Amino acid sequence: MAQIASGVALAALLLTPLAALGRTFEGAPVLLHLFGPLLDLSGNDSARLPAAGLTRGLGLASLALFALTLLGAVRRERWFWLTGLLAALASFAAVLLLNQSLSAEAARVLADDSLRRPVRIRLRNFYEGGGMNFGLFASILGGLVAGGAGLSAQPAWWNRLNRLRSLLVPASAIALAVLVGAIVVLIVQPPVNPAGVALGAWGGWLARTDLVYFVYSTLFAPITSLNPFLDSLKLATPLIFTGLSVAFAFRTGLFNIGAAGQLTMGAIAAMLVGVYGPPGLGWGLLPLSVIAAGAGGALWGAIPGLLKARFGSSEVINTIMLNYIASGIFVFLIGSNTFPFLGQTYTLPFKAEGFEPQSAELPETARLPTMLDLLNVGQGETTVLSLGWLLALLTFLALRFFLRSVKGGAWTSLALAVFMGAATWRVGVPVEVTGSQLNASFLIALACVAFFGLLMWRTATGYALRAVGLSPKAAEYGGISVARGTILAMTIAGMFAGLAGTHYVQGGALNDYRLKQSTPVNVGFDGIVVALMGQNTPGGVVAASLLFGTIDNGGIDADLKLDSVNRDIVTVLKALIVLFIAAGGFLNRRVTDPPPPELARSAGGPADEGAAAPNAVSTLPNVAQASFGQPGTGQGTDGIDSDSHAREGQTPQGGR
Repeated sequence: MAQIASGVALAALLLTPLAALGRTFEGAPVLLHLFGPLLDLSGNDSARLPAAGLTRGLGLASLALFALTLLGAVRRERWFWLTGLLAALASFAAVLLLNQSLSAEAARVLADDSLRRPVRIRLRNFYEGGGMNFGLFASILGGLVAGGAGLSAQPAWWNRLNRLRSLLVPASAIALAVLVGAIVVLIVQPPVNPAGVALGAWGGWLARTDLVYFVYSTLFAPITSLNPFLDSLKLATPLIFTGLSVAFAFRTGLFNIGAAGQLTMGAIAAMLVGVYGPPGLGWGLLPLSVIAAGAGGALWGAIPGLLKARFGSSEVINTIMLNYIASGIFVFLIGSNTFPFLGQTYTLPFKAEGFEPQSAELPETARLPTMLDLLNVGQGETTVLSLGWLLALLTFLALRFFLRSVKGGAWTSLALAVFMGAATWRVGVPVEVTGSQLNASFLIALACVAFFGLLMWRTATGYALRAVGLSPKAAEYGGISVARGTILAMTIAGMFAGLAGTHYVQGGALNDYRLKQSTPVNVGFDGIVVALMGQNTPGGVVAASLLFGTIDNGGIDADLKLDSVNRDIVTVLKALIVLFIAAGGFLNRRVTDPPPPELARSAGGPADEGAAAPNAVSTLPNVAQASFGQPGTGQGTDGIDSDSHAREGQTPQGGR
């Protein structure tokens, strides 16, 4: 791994741009390479480019350190982890110094009153568009990978890093998807060159590699500032719900393709209770409509669970068909105010007045507040985000670590964390945020994440559900009701998807607090991708949802800035990730799921110093040997006396 990481970093430093000293809105850059002159494709003659000598110097230092790292990795030296980390630090320092220089130029332009305001804004955006490119990015990433690979030679670090082995498949799938996506970008999008600079073979290569970096940096740009990041969280919220729905079913051996229909029924139930519930309940309508959303999805999930448990019918086919039924109910309710039946016309009260198919608007008492409203502790027009929740979270994590061996430590940590959050709630940081529709359904999604983890891995019910998923016959032999587990699993999976309806109906994610025809129920199918990407774990689902929410948001900017690359690149990346995850990232199973070291040594593999691997095999009968018994016992696994076969000149056949 260190050899590959160092080699890739060396190639990136030598063959790709080190950084961009500026970039226009359309993506035309001023490229800095480790060697040679600047390549100015921007045509911005009024820009004063910052000095780049120190950036190049640090890049050369990274180049030398990676050469040492590669040499040390080839020779299996114990020190190459240090040179790998130093190379990453040198590249990171170059990025910091370059960004500082670009920020200084942007501040100088804004303070220059001799320039007209449009020119100042254009120049500020030009400098803010600069920063690191493939050379420095690959150096930072390659140095960290090489350093981690070198540290893994130490047993303590090996144990720490080995816990992250489950990330290998999704990480490799993302890397392969990015690589194939880069090839697609290189094919469909010509270099951005408004200045008309003559590009030779070398200049064209630099311009095209910069184009790939520009596309991916645009896709991931929302994580660099608060307002786009909140928009990414808004897009990620329904993905968390539907990803949990699919992942929960996967864990129990079921394939839930009905998250779209379950979301639809949850949104319908939330609308019915929120709009037509008793007004006298006041703010009680809010929790009641949230419960209704979960119940609507749970009912739609329980139906295929019951059919499978009672009749053995496929939950895949049933959930797909129920998606169409839910869609039909959705259109029936808000598509028209009237419907004919047996020669008579009946009136429906659900569609709001007007041509657009939508329901009446929910009252204020049934709406979820936005996260800004919940976290804002400022006065007047000033927005100050509270830090109490962050301090409470850090308190809980710290106390949970120190009290992990104390009985009741979890509850003690939780109580003290709540106290800390309440005591510091008024402590905040001022921010500039406008129009964010990230709402409290995000908190409901996080509560579902916690519920998933606690139920699945901390309760007897979760143990039974996982047992049913791993081996239904063995679970039934152990006294677990497979039918009951199937119904319960699909009901809970449907509840998760149904709660996604709160994001659209009660949260106003579509800028209206109502059920609308434009509700994007297709996020139910995106939940399959999220679950696969997240390895069917709650934390993995959150991370995958945030990833897809970010690139969905960044795809809007890529669509605006480039001619031939649009938001379809996001769909391509998602499809590629699913393909490569299904292929296990093309990783050998010995890499993703190796045997324990004790088994490997006993099977005659690499042994620790002083261990007698060949002799240790006698303690483990079925590791790397035939299935007809332990040496010296004369007894096979199927009860056949193998010694008697040998005496008679016969060869015992393989056992079970």
